[in-house]
Amino acid sequence: MPRSRNPFAPARLARNVRHGRFERSLSLLTAAGSVITAAEIYLEHDRASFGNRVMWWPVVLGPVGAAAGVAGFLSERMARTALPIASAAIAANGLQGAYLHVRGIAEKPGGWSLARYNIETGPPLFAPLLVTMVGGMGLLAALLRRER
Repeated sequence: MPRSRNPFAPARLARNVRHGRFERSLSLLTAAGSVITAAEIYLEHDRASFGNRVMWWPVVLGPVGAAAGVAGFLSERMARTALPIASAAIAANGLQGAYLHVRGIAEKPGGWSLARYNIETGPPLFAPLLVTMVGGMGLLAALLRRER
């Protein structure tokens, strides 16, 4: 039976994870995700006039995650030290953002009794979880075996 040439075939993905090829790619995806989400967060929080100083944290953590992701791609040592620290901070900040966004919706007039309206007009409910996902990717990359 011939091998599948599809790079996303389950057997090939498992082989790439087993041999460490996936770890470096995930480090770069963490770097790219950090930059993209930080830029989007900056635009959205700027629209809200950075009304709370905490709104700056995900913007500042974006370049930190990008640098750690690139460093993790280039160096196994950085993938085991800098990348998990930066990724844990990003994931924790995403969870904090989810809490703050839920609280922001609750503080709008009508709160959760007008959930449909307040979710549509208030802070984006699921956006901070995307930040958490970027941090999770970095943590996963730090745990995976490195290609030799």
